[in-house]
Amino acid sequence: MTIISELHQDHVNLNKLLMILRQKVVKLREGQHPNFNLMADVINYIANYADGFHHPREDKLYEYLSSRDSLLDEKLQKCVEDHLTLKHASLHLQEAIDGILHDAVLPMQEFANLLEEYVLCQTEHLNFEEGEIFPLIEKLVSEAEMTKLEVQLPMPEDPLFGEKRAQEYMELYRELILDLNDED
Repeated sequence: MTIISELHQDHVNLNKLLMILRQKVVKLREGQHPNFNLMADVINYIANYADGFHHPREDKLYEYLSSRDSLLDEKLQKCVEDHLTLKHASLHLQEAIDGILHDAVLPMQEFANLLEEYVLCQTEHLNFEEGEIFPLIEKLVSEAEMTKLEVQLPMPEDPLFGEKRAQEYMELYRELILDLNDED
C-alpha cells in the first residue's frame, strides 16, 4: 500500500464521519436535538487523528515534494493553509459542543450553521486533495521515491478505523453504528 492509498483510506474514513455529521445538521434543522456527546466524540476523533497524525503526515510529504513543479507547489501551499484552518475549525466546534454540554446558551440554528460550515470545509479540503493534489503527486513521483517516503513517513495506527481500535474510541464506534441504525 502506498502513502497516497493510505491517505486516501483516511479520507474515506473521514468522509464516513462527515456523513454522520451531515445527518446531524439535518436533524438540527428539523428541530431535533441529536446526541451531542456523540458529536463531541466525532469532532474529538477528527481533531486528534486528522489534525494530530494525518495532516502532519501529509505536510511532511508535501514538504518533501516542494519545489518540483510550480502548479503542485501552489496547490500544496493551499493545502498546508487548509490544514491550519481546519485545525482551528475543529477547536472552535469542540468549544461550541462543550459549551452546549455544559448548558451554555447557543441557538441551535447557529450551532447547525457552525456544524454545516465545518462539514463543508472538511469535505472541500478532502475533495481538493483527492481531485487535484494526489493525481499530480502520482504523475510527478516515481514508485521508488514513494517506497523511500513510506519508510520515512510511517502510517500511524488509526484508533477508530484501524485493526486495533483504541479503547477510548470503541464506545464511539459502537455508538456510531447504533446511531446510524436508529436513523433508518
